[in-house]
Amino acid sequence: MGNLPETIIFKNMQISDILTPERMLCHVQATSKKRALEYFSKLLAIDTSLTSHEIFESLLGRERLGSTGLGKGIAIPHARVTQCNVTLAAFLQLEKGIDFDAIDKKPVDLLFALMVPENSTEEHLEILAQLVNMFSEKEFREKLRNVPDCREKFDLLIHWQPLPH
Repeated sequence: MGNLPETIIFKNMQISDILTPERMLCHVQATSKKRALEYFSKLLAIDTSLTSHEIFESLLGRERLGSTGLGKGIAIPHARVTQCNVTLAAFLQLEKGIDFDAIDKKPVDLLFALMVPENSTEEHLEILAQLVNMFSEKEFREKLRNVPDCREKFDLLIHWQPLPH
């Protein structure tokens, strides 16, 4: 069969398995990290039996351990959640960047949140590594920021391919 091209697969999981257009908001007016996490809590609660409060507390608890702001305007808030039995993702593009305690101290405007079952440590780390890889590509970040439609952003996210080395 030969080598298959690399795609954003997490041990048989694709980004389209964890992110839906319904869990994406674009051009959001959020003025703080806390407010952005509240948006994520509501989006991630849509497809689960968890309350947005439970999700918010998990995301906030992880942020207290250290910021998930990667720099270059990107943050990947994430949490392992006890009552969660499925990996879910959500995406926010903010109208104006906010302070997220990012490594480079620059405002964050693109946020990708991840919620995974508590016992999914390896899967969690694999997904985070792929997301870091995706968002470290300058051209991809710019495309994501500049396409006007949220559906187009969704398509970019689910069809991302790593650059050849």
